[in-house]
Amino acid sequence: MFDQPAENIRLRPTLEGLPAYVAGKPAADDGILRYKISSNESPFPPVPAVRDAVIASLGATHRYPDAAAGELRERLGAKHGVEPAQIALSTGSVAVSGDLVRALVGEGDEVVHAWRSFEAYPILVGSHGGVSVAVPVTATGEHDLEAMAAAITDRTRLVLLCTPNNPTGPSLSTDQVEEFLARVPEHVVVAIDEAYREFHDPATVLGTAGIFRRHGNVVLLRTFSKLQGLAGLRIGYAVAHPRLARALSQVTVPFGASSPAQAGALASLQPAVQEELEHRAEWIRSERSRVLAALAEQGWQLPASQGNFVYFPLGGQSAEFAEFADARGLVLRAYGTDGVRATIAEQEANDLLIEIAAAWRER
Repeated sequence: MFDQPAENIRLRPTLEGLPAYVAGKPAADDGILRYKISSNESPFPPVPAVRDAVIASLGATHRYPDAAAGELRERLGAKHGVEPAQIALSTGSVAVSGDLVRALVGEGDEVVHAWRSFEAYPILVGSHGGVSVAVPVTATGEHDLEAMAAAITDRTRLVLLCTPNNPTGPSLSTDQVEEFLARVPEHVVVAIDEAYREFHDPATVLGTAGIFRRHGNVVLLRTFSKLQGLAGLRIGYAVAHPRLARALSQVTVPFGASSPAQAGALASLQPAVQEELEHRAEWIRSERSRVLAALAEQGWQLPASQGNFVYFPLGGQSAEFAEFADARGLVLRAYGTDGVRATIAEQEANDLLIEIAAAWRER
């Protein structure tokens, strides 16, 4: 290694207090069989038709992808009943969230969101000079919409609603969102982040299509990372009204949606693939119910999750519980002194989670 020269560069002051995003901990390579359930990944590999489409696209990776993603935007527009131009694509819904911040938030402007919620929110806001207004979730891990509405000021430009909420799990109802929107000024954008929508009970899932049609300040965020199993390809999108959609196209990274990602996303929209994905979603919903019921029998009182994960509100014992599980072959996601999230994964991993949770209570 050579001697490093002095760095006299000037970084933006806002970065000084900005935390780095912490990804789910990988499994240690120490000879112990471990299940990694720390990142809300799908336990299923891509559907064969999707895998084949991705592989077929690799022969053209010496060319730039279709920057307009015309075919995919057309298909998604038809799916959501909007014009293709109202679909904004990027490298996962987290990147689209970043585009929203770039399009809406100036230095000192505010973004209201629940906490604890998706860890990237305050990072995205702070990195662009915005002010993150984090409103604590309730004791049951739900959005406190009353407090969030009260937190909106003249400097608020964006509100982020994550439903089902990552990492706690509870979701918002259509009535709750409508009542909240009635208190939000029409110039403040409300982004409904539905990365985990497919795992929600279909009978009670949020009616975002109608909400979007009724409110010109609402934008919807979706991803192909979770149920579709394309987390490694990085592709997600927003459904936005025309003016905001144009703004998102101005600030997004060019060629953000790669050719393999576009091919995989397109293939995942095929009817036969959608049918298979729904079977997978139903299996995960069933496993989630089984795990939650088993944990309740042990005496755990956990938030009512509608995501592909469950959340243990362990407070100061969070890190200890995660280490306890890791030593027994299960890699979980600890969130400081708030709680621990466990992804619903392979049945063997879910069984091990139940076993470890019981052992923890019997210490």
